[in-house]
Amino acid sequence: MICNLLLVDDHILIRAGVRALVMDLPDYAVIGEADDGAQVLEQFRTLQPDIVLLDLSMKHTSGLDALQQLKHAYPKSKVLILSMHTDPELIMRALESGAHGYLLKDTTANELEHALQALRNNERYLSPAIAHTVISQALTRNQTEIMPPVHNHNLTVRQLEILRLIVRGKSTREIANGLGLSIKTVEAHRSQIMKRLQIFDIAGLVLFAVREQIISLDD
Repeated sequence: MICNLLLVDDHILIRAGVRALVMDLPDYAVIGEADDGAQVLEQFRTLQPDIVLLDLSMKHTSGLDALQQLKHAYPKSKVLILSMHTDPELIMRALESGAHGYLLKDTTANELEHALQALRNNERYLSPAIAHTVISQALTRNQTEIMPPVHNHNLTVRQLEILRLIVRGKSTREIANGLGLSIKTVEAHRSQIMKRLQIFDIAGLVLFAVREQIISLDD
């Protein structure tokens, strides 16, 4: 089944480049484009795409504002941020505003496919290139809030191992291959982790992992 994408970026050359990458991916198609965040709601309502590829910096309505408006109107919508920005605070704001993933614009076709597949599987995706940045930001917030670890996560050793990999931006397939497990086994562990922690977004998992000292900047 084809996964339909809405591409939102105010640079026509960027849109052309992303569209070209998508054309080389099986089972994906760009069904609409917009050059400003103000167009996102109308385009989404009209086209009903499976995933929105959204830039953060646009001339009029920013991608962050558009993201917040879209998630308010359509809470189940899936948004993959495609941005040149690596500012940790901006990344965290995007994740906390409901983005399901964050990818840098210099991404390869292979990584774009991994990110899209993750969202398609109701997973989240964080580019490995910015995983360290997000962890650093979470650690800074943790130190500012002076929140001591509480160690009440009740996770198994295997689940802690998988949590570390999730926080570092690894996809389910990459985790399965790296640990020698089946994809279904990793998915089951991921589901149990989220249920036990009652955390269902990547930003929350990062904050939790740093607060609990499950992961550090040296990982």
